[in-house]
Order: sequence, then structure tokens, then C-alpha cells
Amino acid sequence: MTKELPYYSRSQLALRNGTDLPEIWICYQGYIYDVSGSRLWRKGIHYEHWAGQDLTDELSEAPHTEKVFDKFQAIGKLSNK
Repeated sequence: MTKELPYYSRSQLALRNGTDLPEIWICYQGYIYDVSGSRLWRKGIHYEHWAGQDLTDELSEAPHTEKVFDKFQAIGKLSNK
């Protein structure tokens, strides 16, 4: 049986920006990933991108593909509410 992922609001995601709470989260295509363990996301900043938000539209600016998310486990889904 697959575990159902919890839903998080945009405000809950925004708090995981690398400064307000110890977790560093980002969202891509509706899934929330914890990137706290990545040295590339220290302090919630990765080049021109900031944690705590949906980065789906920003992927086209990145030098990598969406395969980069395979390195991280989805911990939740972004709520539409």
C-alpha cells in the first residue's frame, strides 16, 4: 500500500524557506520536496532561486532537467486552498 502524502498550504511551504524554520522545502509540479540536506540549498537559496515556494515555472531557467528531483523524496503535496 502506498502512503498518501499530506497536503500543505502555500503559507506552510513559505515558512520552510531556510530562515524561518530549519526545514528547507521547495515545490515542483504540485509536489513538495525537502531539500534541507542538499549543500546546494544552504540558507534557502540556490543560485537565483529561493526555497519556500513553487519553482515549477522557474525550471526553464535552470541548467538541469526535472530529473534533479529524483534525488529528493516528495514529502507532501501543495494544497490548492
